[in-house]
Order: sequence, then structure tokens, then C-alpha cells
Amino acid sequence: MKGGSSSSRGTKMTAILPWELIIEILLMLPVKSLVRFKCVCKSWLSLLSDPHFAISHFQRLSSSSTRLLFIAPPSPEIRSIDFNASLHDDSASSTLNLNFLPPSTHHNVQIIGSCRGLLLLNSCQSLWVWNPSTGVHRKLSSTPIESNLMQAMFFTFLYGFGYDPLTDDYLVVKASYNPMPYNPLGSATTRVEFFSLRTNVWRDYEATHLSYMNSFRGIKGIREGSLLNGAIHWLAFCRNGSMDVIVVFDLTERSFSEILLPVEFLDYDSDFFDLGVLGDLLSICFAEWDQSVEIWVMEEYRVQSSWTKTIVVSAENIPAAMYFFPICYTKDGDIFGTDGWTGLAKYNGKGQLQEHRSYSKGCYRSQVAVYTESLLSFPM
Repeated sequence: MKGGSSSSRGTKMTAILPWELIIEILLMLPVKSLVRFKCVCKSWLSLLSDPHFAISHFQRLSSSSTRLLFIAPPSPEIRSIDFNASLHDDSASSTLNLNFLPPSTHHNVQIIGSCRGLLLLNSCQSLWVWNPSTGVHRKLSSTPIESNLMQAMFFTFLYGFGYDPLTDDYLVVKASYNPMPYNPLGSATTRVEFFSLRTNVWRDYEATHLSYMNSFRGIKGIREGSLLNGAIHWLAFCRNGSMDVIVVFDLTERSFSEILLPVEFLDYDSDFFDLGVLGDLLSICFAEWDQSVEIWVMEEYRVQSSWTKTIVVSAENIPAAMYFFPICYTKDGDIFGTDGWTGLAKYNGKGQLQEHRSYSKGCYRSQVAVYTESLLSFPM
């Protein structure tokens, strides 16, 4: 019979997979696909919105789904970049937007933290937590210091963002100092506050024993912290010891401590250095005026004698570069970083320039952060 039997005419055969197998398949897919798949049906929407699924997906794919968030002024241009691909491969980057921020503040956005797929942004003194993979965001309330006009003399110099697995909570840490306090000794005082995303509350930290301020030799302004081993690390100037140190805030213990810089840095008087994390090791890069950069790593955590100079790279072959600041390693072992303005560059393990790309002209500094694509949202 033409067109087949009447019983099968217009009928589609659908293969139904076990629900457990569907979950296993979805757990192996990238976040970008899963966000689209939320509209497939109600059961998929429920699954892909489940915090337990988001945690399982993050634990399974976090090591293979890291990208770079790149904000290049003056527009600004906001990109998510696969730093393992060629810098000239436009298909390896996608354009993002900050529509949740007031348009008048888009030109003044600073990335001050990255943790488990969430980014902490500072936009004209307003703090926002944002997941660039899903678009979810939250504006944080003002700190007690910001809300009290009588304490306006406090200047923020350290920001940090991290996760406490013990309480399943994200913390924002903020340190400020008053250079002209009204006390008999006349010394600057430090005040520390931390914000819990779970409770949505700012709390004071007893900081009478702390005596820090911005490091004069740091490359950046307000110090965003480097997250490693469950703690936030900053480069700061210790007034009590009259020297630069690495300040460490343990997210679980809620306690401060110090890590000493390489002994060799005591002889570096006139140049600049900065703190980061390379290959799961604490790192310091020392930039000289001739545009060469020494990259040091701490091979044994908290052991000063384990600081090791790994490589020296030069930015002299990068047009109009100020310096090269390393951000991370690629899967191929190249060193990926910024040129100090709005350019990105890659060097191989021998310190030879492999690629460079500038994203805008003029004397502007880009904002960059490595983040992990995730479905994670805020704790409830």
C-alpha cells in the first residue's frame, strides 16, 4: 500500500534511554550546551537546575573547562577566551555582556576574585557576584564601613573571594585601613570585614593585631587575592616589619598568617613584582625596567627556602608592551598572560614569544581572570 499501513502512518519511533543513563550523558557535556538544554522539557529543566547536579558536573569537568574572562576598555569589550587555543582563533572566544550593571559603570569594572565558576566584580564601589556561564548574579549589600559616613577615611586595599567547604559557603573578604586614626600612637589601623553569601551578612574580624597596607612595589592597585589551598593570598606591606610579605587568610579557620617572599627580593629596590598562582603553585613575577620578568614559584607551600626562579621572559618583542604578567599555563605548557595593557601573549617553556594579540588601542589596562565554567549558583 502506498505510504505504508495506516497504523504506522505519521507515527515516529522514539528510543527512550534509562533516566540514569541520560544523567550520565548530560554530566559529560559542557555548560554552554546544558544551559540550552534546559528548554528541552520540564524534567530536564528540573535536573539541570538541581544544585546536586551542578556540584556533580563541576567535580567531574572542572579540570577541563577553564577559560579566561577578559575585559578590555574603553568600551569595554568583554570576552570569554579559551586560552588553550590560538589567540588568533576567533572561534575560541565568545562575547559576553554585563547587562545587569548600570550602563554608566561599564567602563569602570574590576575583577577582584574567581572561585568555582563565580566571579567577584567591583563596579564603582558596588560588589557583584556573577556566573558568566549561566548569567546568574547578585549585588552585595554595602559594608558597615561604607554605610557609616563617620568612617569614610578607611581605604580598601585588599579584596578576596573564596569558598569554605566546611560550611558550603562563599566568602568575600575586604581589608581597609585608616592612615590618620584618632589614637595616641598615631599609627594606621587595619579593619577587616567578610561577607557570607549564605547568610547575606557582613561581619567584622578582630584585626587589632594586623598592620598592613598596599605594597608600593605591586603592579596592580587594589589587591585582589590569589586563591590556593583553601586560603586567599595577597601581596602587602607589613608596617610592623617594614617589608613586603604575602598575607594569607584561611577561609575555614578565619585566621590570618604570613608567608615570606624570596630572600633574593630584599635586594630588588626599584622595580615591581606581583603575586599569582601558576600550576597550583604560589608564584611571584618580578618585572624590571628593561621589560624582562623573572617568574618564581614556591615549590613547597609555606617554605621560604623553596622559592625557585623558573624562567625569565622579555616583553621587548611585544609592540608597546609595558611588561608581561603571567596568568596561567596552557595544556601545552606555554605561559599565558597579559602585556600590561589590552593585549594577551603566550611564551613557551624557553621564554620565547609564541603569540601576541592586542584587543584595543590606547593606554588602557585590561581586567583578566581564569574561571571554571560551571552551573553552580549561590548557596541557599
